Amino acid sequence: MDTTPLSASAFKGPAILLSGSVDADMYRDFRRQLDQASQQSLVVIELSTLGGDPEVARMMGEDIRFHSELAPDRRFVFLGKAVIYSAGTTFMSFFARPDRYLTRGTRLMIHERKLSKELKLDGPLTTCVASVRAALNEIECSIEIQNEGFASLIRGSRVTMEEVLRRAPANWYIEADEARELGLIEAVI
Repeated sequence: MDTTPLSASAFKGPAILLSGSVDADMYRDFRRQLDQASQQSLVVIELSTLGGDPEVARMMGEDIRFHSELAPDRRFVFLGKAVIYSAGTTFMSFFARPDRYLTRGTRLMIHERKLSKELKLDGPLTTCVASVRAALNEIECSIEIQNEGFASLIRGSRVTMEEVLRRAPANWYIEADEARELGLIEAVI
């Protein structure tokens, strides 16, 4: 796989342009543009987002992983523009570090997944225990998924898992040049 650093001219006409909330509408738009770029050897995906649904980000990322494995002669490159928060950073984590770029002044934001849920206990005690275990299982599984994403994001960088886990609960904002210095991205253009 070619990991040669790209010059700014490689980003002149991105094959896939995405902005806004990472949601089902973005996923449909992403898939449509991905299908239209099926003959391109270099596929630049430009994204600007304040975040959204992390599971949609994971679906988009899995599509990138799948297409990369299906056609190893093609190169899929991420270009973050202005803001890459939350689910956008999750999506970026699916790209190999040499294929991650940010525009000048772009900010990444890394945070823990969030959960809003009421747990109502009402009924036989064994049913109550099952409800509590189900909620705990949901939380533990979500933490595993979150940490898998963190591990993908920091692979090949100078950032440790301990640092991410320490900083993510308070929303960790990283400016583009700092992201490059930390080794989270290839370059700032």
